[in-house]
Amino acid sequence: GAVMAARRVSRQLDVEARYVVGDARFLPLRTSTVDCVFSYSVLQHFSREDASQAVSEIGRVLAQSGRSLIQMPTKLGVRCLYHQARRRFRDGQRFEVRYWSLPALRRLFTAAIGPTSFAVDCFFGIGLQYSDRHLLPIPLKATVSLSELLKHSSRFLPMLTWVADSVYVSSIKRDLGLLARSASSDEERAG
Repeated sequence: GAVMAARRVSRQLDVEARYVVGDARFLPLRTSTVDCVFSYSVLQHFSREDASQAVSEIGRVLAQSGRSLIQMPTKLGVRCLYHQARRRFRDGQRFEVRYWSLPALRRLFTAAIGPTSFAVDCFFGIGLQYSDRHLLPIPLKATVSLSELLKHSSRFLPMLTWVADSVYVSSIKRDLGLLARSASSDEERAG
């Protein structure tokens, strides 16, 4: 079903694509062969171990200077806090959403891929998109509009990223061995 939907979208966009069905923890792709990885509303449903393994696989398949853009929910967003409180702040089980702190996301993605930054996806929910506004009742239209306003404001007030419900984690593949050697050299010079 997912491949059928992807084919339909690629035809609508007039994009030629090949499809591979596989396990994100064991991507059926060769090492250093992919220029870009995009994921939306997927890894948040994985256990922390499986998400870590999937991010490592993304790092493995990305070519040097390749980029990943992965949407993830955060621990401190208003709606995310509400959902965590409803389940008494226990971690997700089975297909439930796992909420991540920005420092934990930075550590995970930087270690597996390379330099990592964040951009706000939305506030007051996971996956609230302005493009869906016309489908929503008036109170939710107002929520989406406020989310968009805060999202745009986060470009000038980066601290808003800390309270977003959903962020894009953007990473660039770097030679991790080179980064480690550079950090060691920097420490030696400082020490």
